[in-house]
Amino acid sequence: MSSMPLQFQRRNAGFHAMLAKGRLKPGEMNASEREYAQHLEALKADGRVLWYAFEGITLKLGRGVRITPDFAVLPHSGVLELHDVKGLWRDDAKAKMRMAAQLFPIRIVAVKKRLKRDGGGWSVEDFSE
Repeated sequence: MSSMPLQFQRRNAGFHAMLAKGRLKPGEMNASEREYAQHLEALKADGRVLWYAFEGITLKLGRGVRITPDFAVLPHSGVLELHDVKGLWRDDAKAKMRMAAQLFPIRIVAVKKRLKRDGGGWSVEDFSE
């Protein structure tokens, strides 16, 4: 039995239940990441993307602080980009993305699936601007 007050146990139980679906072992894609990989494959097939890798690069932001964007992407321009697929922002993820964009001369973006009623596709938030 936990020594935390009941109100915190309930709050944490819901939070951990939510994480149970979204957190996978390193190297395993969730459904959104798989769908984005298919999108990247389509871009690769028509020549707009030359190469990509899932969890291919980890950036060290500071002492004990790292970020591993979901995809390293080499578009036709030849300038490497890091793409992170987001459904829900957690913890300090947005702050880490901003910090990485400030520390490294690389384009870092977050992509999110748009609903069909909103035109479908992917929305992009560029942290490098």
